[in-house]
Amino acid sequence: MTFSARDLEPGLHTEIVSLARRYCHLIDSCSSAQGLWLRGVAELLPRLHAGISSLDVANLCFADQLDVVDLDARFELFSHLRGLLADRDSYWLEFDRVAEGVGAMTGSLADDLTDIYCELKQGLRLFELDPEYAIAALATGYEQHWGRHLVDAERHLAMLGAEARLTS
Repeated sequence: MTFSARDLEPGLHTEIVSLARRYCHLIDSCSSAQGLWLRGVAELLPRLHAGISSLDVANLCFADQLDVVDLDARFELFSHLRGLLADRDSYWLEFDRVAEGVGAMTGSLADDLTDIYCELKQGLRLFELDPEYAIAALATGYEQHWGRHLVDAERHLAMLGAEARLTS
């Protein structure tokens, strides 16, 4: 079966694109005022998650290769985010062992946010050329890759929020 934007709930693809644009804008404009941009990301990710996960990926037809990611630009963004996040970047994944120490933490919020950004940015470029194809690419990428980053980022941001409330 071939994917068609007409198969979506009316306005769903527009909502997903709007959320993707807002996310990319937050990341593009993040600064050392950590609380504001990070709070915005924390509020936006669950909405993006709900929108993209509501697509019926079983009916998507998407087999083409996407553009190759500019690894230098990706690393530059990752490094910038990691610097902004500082000690809030690393987190434990469920399979990490606490006994291994802080150096063994395997989750990185900067990596999660960077991978989500790269996928969404590419989807937005595609959307300008072919909206149906772009939605299929975003949904497929979510299922295959960036969805795990989104869930990990949501979990870590929720934990950071809980810690902030506990220490306030």
